[in-house]
Amino acid sequence: MEAVLAQTTGSFQESPADRRLAASFVSVWVHRMRDRDAPPVVITPDATIDLQWIDGRSRVAGPDREPQIETLPSGSTIVGFRFRPGAAAGWLGVPANRIVGERLDLGELWGTQARHLAGRIQATPDLTKLVGQLEEAIGAYMQDHRAPDAAMGFAFDAIDQGLPVDKPLVPFLLRTLHMSERTLRRRFEESFGYGPKTLDRILRFHRYRRLRQTSGDASTAVLAIEAGYSDQAHLIRESRRLSGVTPSTLADASSRT
Repeated sequence: MEAVLAQTTGSFQESPADRRLAASFVSVWVHRMRDRDAPPVVITPDATIDLQWIDGRSRVAGPDREPQIETLPSGSTIVGFRFRPGAAAGWLGVPANRIVGERLDLGELWGTQARHLAGRIQATPDLTKLVGQLEEAIGAYMQDHRAPDAAMGFAFDAIDQGLPVDKPLVPFLLRTLHMSERTLRRRFEESFGYGPKTLDRILRFHRYRRLRQTSGDASTAVLAIEAGYSDQAHLIRESRRLSGVTPSTLADASSRT
């Protein structure tokens, strides 16, 4: 069976995190798989880390370097809590570079504490009630975890917005954050799972995708330059590496959601 992009099958909704969780989580999303013949889905790297609830169990989806293919049960509902940049390592108690590409049961990281969290959740077909239970359970653990790394949050936002061409990435970060190159790389790997240049590649690709969604009929070549690629061929190579398909195929799939 051919794999499809994750958000093109079933229904996907995302909203800001509840104020009780906003210090560590940026959003909450719900992905409902279709009832029959749910295909394998392609998860495109997006430099995020999620705490997820799937059919009665919690897991951590680590940061990805390359596309991941998952097969989820037909009719299942996944509730995801997306960590703020720089927040996951302190909250989970494990550096991000130890969970790159992983999908781990929360119990593998937290042991009995994960079972206590799961024990707060009662099965219900009412999705609003389920999300509310999860928010309350996760909120109960907020004070026990280290605050997000503010410097890494700033770095993420700066890279996500895109630096001017006259500001090389690593020198800009070293100068702005007042860190040695060794410290900078260590902090990036702990917070995001990889170094500044890999994070830049992934966020640049998603910057292109955002531009594509809001650009109307603008040409791919123009959008590639606006997103920070050297040319359209550069974008096409990166699109294949990070999503497995060309930008045109990606746009066609997104237009059907």
